[in-house]
Amino acid sequence: MFPFSIIVAVDLENGIGKNGGLPWHLSGDMKHFKDLTTSVESRDKKNVVIMGRKTWDSLPSKIKPLPERMNIILTRKALLFPEGVFQSASLNGALDLINDHLKGRVEKVFVIGGGEIFNEALNHPHCHKIYLTQILSKFTCDTFFPPFTHLFQTLNESPHYHEHSLEYYFAEYFRKE
Repeated sequence: MFPFSIIVAVDLENGIGKNGGLPWHLSGDMKHFKDLTTSVESRDKKNVVIMGRKTWDSLPSKIKPLPERMNIILTRKALLFPEGVFQSASLNGALDLINDHLKGRVEKVFVIGGGEIFNEALNHPHCHKIYLTQILSKFTCDTFFPPFTHLFQTLNESPHYHEHSLEYYFAEYFRKE
């Protein structure tokens, strides 16, 4: 099965969202997200982003589907999505879709949210890495990233960045053996 990574931004209390959206706007984090999820070594391949339907719904219409990436939406409902967007009822189903139908066209796979999907992904044996933006502030959130340090350890951390009076850094974690 295809290994995958999680990419997420969290506040100091592991908050990731409020009312179906992000409680912050950091252009540096958005650029980091886009760079990571679109960067490929082979021009013949693309990366996949897997997201829940609520995350899909939260995306601005002008960037739906996320360009330069294959988009897979996890939902149990029969919904219509734009051409080129794939649908699966589960994370394992999405990974099977990649392995069975997209494998030769895929370089990397990223799970991008939301809360329920992150919880399932963290506990999946093929989740090997987390790309985390740590925002050094607290926000009022109603969706949270689950505890993960019992399963993952720090690989590296970036210098700290400042934007809109917020301080943040990027960290990479890998699954403990």
